[in-house]
Amino acid sequence: MPINVLIVDDDELIRSSLKIILDMNKDLQVVGTCSNGDEAYKNVMRTSEIHVILMDIRMPVCDGVLATKKILELHPQIKIIILTTFDDDEYIFEALKNGAKGYLLKNVSPEKIIEAIKVVYDGNMLIHPKVANKLSSMLQKGKENFLKEYGLTESEMNIVQLIADGYTNKEIAEEIFLSEGTVKNKITDILNKLQLRDRTQIAIFYLKGGKVT
Repeated sequence: MPINVLIVDDDELIRSSLKIILDMNKDLQVVGTCSNGDEAYKNVMRTSEIHVILMDIRMPVCDGVLATKKILELHPQIKIIILTTFDDDEYIFEALKNGAKGYLLKNVSPEKIIEAIKVVYDGNMLIHPKVANKLSSMLQKGKENFLKEYGLTESEMNIVQLIADGYTNKEIAEEIFLSEGTVKNKITDILNKLQLRDRTQIAIFYLKGGKVT
């Protein structure tokens, strides 16, 4: 049984080229093409036979980020790969937050696109290496931003991250060049600001982005 693919891109040439390339692979079958996210959403509503969607980001009427959100809210089983020439931080974060399972730049080879489709269809994630590096940086910034909302200083945020990484108080002191006593005092301040009980809760709070359960 082939993997049914929907291609969504506002560039007709790209849609046609991708269809030709994908249809040449015996494991894939292009079941439709759309020029914007709204068309993709309506297409999905008409059929449940779509397994994977190749989704462009910047399109008129409805962009790929919003379309991904709308489609996956109703059909979470569909796998969406963001395929674009753009590698903007904002789009990366929003698309993956909305449930996209892959993010590729359009300059990758046809073989890589085919491989990506098969990878996400099998339940895995696939992200372009250049995008993966940006994502790691973005997630770090995101965690720092939510910590700032609690009034933590740069030093305190650094300690929170080290606690989450499994560092002991002594190791933290050595890492940031403070005495162990000072580190203990700072951890007490952190607990008060975050309204948490102990170091374990600090680690959970950080790793879960502000949750302790």
